[in-house]
Amino acid sequence: MAQASTLPTLGELSRNGLGTPILLMMLLGMMIVPMPSFLLDVLFTFNIALALVVVLAAVYTLRPLEFASFPTVLLLATLLRLSLNIASTRIVLLKGHTGTDAAGKVIESFGEFVIGGNYAVGLVVFAVLVIINFIVVTKGAGRVSEVSARFTLDAMPGKQMAIDADLNAGIIDQDEARRRRDDVSQEADFYGSMDGASKFVRGDAIAGILILFINIIGGLGIGMVQHGMRFSSALENYTSLTIGDGLVAQIPSLVLSTAAAIMVTRVSQSQDMGAQILKQLFGAPRALAVTAGVMGMMGMIPGMPNIAFLSLAAIAGTAAWMIIQKQRQQAVTAEQAPATLQEATPEPKELSWDDVTPVDMIGLEVGYRLIPMVDKKQGGQLINRIKGVRKKLSQELGFLVPAVHIRDNLSLAPNVYRISLMGTTIAESEVHPERDLAINPGQVYGKLEGLDGKDPAFGLDAVWVEQGQREHAQTLGYTVVDASTVIATHLSQLLQTHAHELLSYEDVQQLLDKLKLSAPRLVEDLVPDRLPLSVIHKVMQNLLQEKVPVRDIRTIAETLAEQASVSQDSGVLTAAVRVALGRAIVQQINDLQEELTVITLDPALEQLLQQSAQSGNGEAVGLEPGLADRMLKALAEHARQQELNGLPAVLLVPAPLRPVLARFVRHGMPELHILSYNEVPDSMRIKVVATVGGNV
Repeated sequence: MAQASTLPTLGELSRNGLGTPILLMMLLGMMIVPMPSFLLDVLFTFNIALALVVVLAAVYTLRPLEFASFPTVLLLATLLRLSLNIASTRIVLLKGHTGTDAAGKVIESFGEFVIGGNYAVGLVVFAVLVIINFIVVTKGAGRVSEVSARFTLDAMPGKQMAIDADLNAGIIDQDEARRRRDDVSQEADFYGSMDGASKFVRGDAIAGILILFINIIGGLGIGMVQHGMRFSSALENYTSLTIGDGLVAQIPSLVLSTAAAIMVTRVSQSQDMGAQILKQLFGAPRALAVTAGVMGMMGMIPGMPNIAFLSLAAIAGTAAWMIIQKQRQQAVTAEQAPATLQEATPEPKELSWDDVTPVDMIGLEVGYRLIPMVDKKQGGQLINRIKGVRKKLSQELGFLVPAVHIRDNLSLAPNVYRISLMGTTIAESEVHPERDLAINPGQVYGKLEGLDGKDPAFGLDAVWVEQGQREHAQTLGYTVVDASTVIATHLSQLLQTHAHELLSYEDVQQLLDKLKLSAPRLVEDLVPDRLPLSVIHKVMQNLLQEKVPVRDIRTIAETLAEQASVSQDSGVLTAAVRVALGRAIVQQINDLQEELTVITLDPALEQLLQQSAQSGNGEAVGLEPGLADRMLKALAEHARQQELNGLPAVLLVPAPLRPVLARFVRHGMPELHILSYNEVPDSMRIKVVATVGGNV
């Protein structure tokens, strides 16, 4: 039985990392080992085909980075062409005395058919090709590559900052940010490599000129001295071979130089180059119409080639007329579409519950000047920003934040937007889409010219400045954001404040269904045997209202299952869950610090508050108005001092007082965190920085 062939294929060699070394060894072998004329014909034909494949790949590539290996391909193709030049020069000088077919049929055909046997014409054609390749295409492509590489490197920090800004705003995730950073790095490497690869092509053009003179002068000397040829015969043989050799090398070189120029001059857009050129060049019929008029006027001048000019004028005019008719037809179709739709609409049906549309959980209405901000076709980024806000809040809070329904409202002022919750307006503000908002964070080093305003999210003083003043404002210490970021930040702050209202029964059921996949027995025992879904929903709403995320649904469910036999009251259950989540709550407030600085109450004031809470059944603190006002002012002063020191404001109180005091200060001091003693982990060190009481 015959054995199967064990020779490795090209794919196996490439996978083993041997493809490139073998190719380089073959190129070196072509420079050293003499080759027969038949093999030379095959390699010259392959060189022309390779150049055509490369230039077509450059034309059909949508983005330069999709052909990132182009500089390497260009280098290998140049080395192949130089190796062929060396091999053909060897054959021309060794066997040129035998006739014009000494170096193969390809060189002979280019030397006789292309130039028609006229050596002077051949020299001129070769010189023109070299000049076009060396001075026009190669030099221009090299300059574009150099400038592109420089500008790409200069723009890298700005592109990286833009990627980081999109990541922080929640517009993209970590994987997308990593991919964009890789694209930025690859783009810089690509243009840097193209800058170097263009030098190889330019050197190849110079080598072609030198090889021409070497072949002619060396061939004449060898033919006349060594082989006794007459000057005319030697000139005929060696000039024909040299010109054919030069043409068969310079034509692929010109094609590859054109491919390099195409790669570095095209804009980095994911669009076919042919479609891009047709759309941008012939998209406006005015250019064709004016061209037709000029060509027609030149065609009517006596002595001019009237037929050629008038024919081209007719073609350009017809093309312009056809484009105009097509655009008019599209406009008429767009105008008639609503009328046609209305005509095709059937008779209205009887009213039903389907005609009663529910209110939007979250709504955003914009004035007419803000419509471009929410229109992707006009470059609006607000929708992407809002999607990023929803994604970030959903990950932080632990449940899916509902979609934001955006619509225009002509009754609003042009620059005003309105945010609603359950159909009720909760905020309204004004932005200027053509300007940036420079926010004063508290310490700046100068004033800005612009429109005075307020940051709608946090109420800080701000100035709406021209977009060209962004860098100047940042150097003065202002925080500068665009109008889309202002609206997205305001929306994010409001959604965090009203997160407890956004959590629905269905959301709680979804969370329990997800938990059931990993802890089925826990969920089955909890709902509805131990607690109804309404109580669990109320507990989770209480947690969100107190800025406690519900991400750890397992701990919440386990605590509720354990405490359900003790009490069915949502307030008592909320306090128990807070104790179970104490480590996460303190970490959210104090980050990873090992010491927690707190404000406490004087024992006498604590006793008074506990008596008041007991008399009010734990629902409210019944204090004398003057005492309550003094206590609030003292807490506000200490909280402000903690904020100036860069520390969180935390009031540490006994467990029975925590719920009532949390409600007491919720609206006046949202930055003050109320913790009970049993919510602080045992490993946390506590440092008391102030005590409220005594003389409040």
